[in-house]
Amino acid sequence: MAKARSIVEALCKVGVTDLVGLPDNSSAALFALLKGGGEPVIRLVTREGEAFAMAAGLWMGGRVPAVLIQNTGLLESGDSFRGTVQRMRIPLLCLITFRGYAKLERVGQRSGEPDPHLLSRPDVDSAALLTEPTLQAWGLPFDYLHDEQDVPKVNASVEKARRLSTPVALLVTRDMT
Repeated sequence: MAKARSIVEALCKVGVTDLVGLPDNSSAALFALLKGGGEPVIRLVTREGEAFAMAAGLWMGGRVPAVLIQNTGLLESGDSFRGTVQRMRIPLLCLITFRGYAKLERVGQRSGEPDPHLLSRPDVDSAALLTEPTLQAWGLPFDYLHDEQDVPKVNASVEKARRLSTPVALLVTRDMT
């Protein structure tokens, strides 16, 4: 598990000024840590699709936002993502909490292998199966943040987003502590 404090420190180190998102169980510790103020400034939304529009506006205003949403919300926000940050080529870090990843590991499945039988299994979260294929279809580069050792990938992902002038996702596979 990655520590919320380490992630916040990494975000500050790369100059992220705003964290836009919607808390979920996996990201609750990070949102609680930022609740007291300071940077990055927390910007809550009511639906994940709003996060990309808000991040685009912040970026246009000279801020350096990052988005933190759950993979289910990413699936819900496809048109907002496509029509704003992707079309505008905004260098945006998208921290995506990966609901269902642990279940896939327990049943010996890999993400990105959706088929009708897996998608309907009650012991598998279909959102987890669809996350990677969706990111690939949208042309959104991604990597994984599994634990504390992967926190340096925050910096690498932000640098990649800046170098490519495009959003980049970092899939957070475990709850933050």
